[in-house]
Amino acid sequence: MTSHTLVHPVTTTNPNAPSVVLGRALRAVLGTHRDAGATVARVGLGLLMFPHGAQHMFGWFGGYGFAGTYGWMTGTLGFPGALAALAIVTELVGSLTLIVGLGGRIAALGVIGLMLGAASTHAPNGFFMNWFGVLPSGQEGFEYHLMTIVLALVVVVRGSGALSIDRALAAPDKARA
Repeated sequence: MTSHTLVHPVTTTNPNAPSVVLGRALRAVLGTHRDAGATVARVGLGLLMFPHGAQHMFGWFGGYGFAGTYGWMTGTLGFPGALAALAIVTELVGSLTLIVGLGGRIAALGVIGLMLGAASTHAPNGFFMNWFGVLPSGQEGFEYHLMTIVLALVVVVRGSGALSIDRALAAPDKARA
């Protein structure tokens, strides 16, 4: 008969223990550099996305609210209902979590998905936005979507940056600059 030593999973030194692997994964997602550029990209992206999310969810800023936006996405654009609902929620919740820096990489990936879908509906209109109002409403190109994707990529690559909840939660090591 052999004796077994019980070790609490949180205090284990086994690098493959589930709690250790989960901790590393959480730090990989939330970990961020003390980077002012990433902070500016994250907050700017959140502030850019918030009015759209508020239009689509609540009808603020001249929007149609959840029911109207959902109907437009499913009826006019042909998006599946679950995807339309997820897009509306992601746009609002993702913008707020970006502003405070909570789950920045995840929110930025959500924004990239949204913008790829939106850009696909605007691609037939060409590249440029309707800066001077010469085209009928809704005839925007995909310039805005591409710019938003680039900002989101900064957050995906660099993290939420300085002054973020992610930075506090991940307890970054002192080696990160």
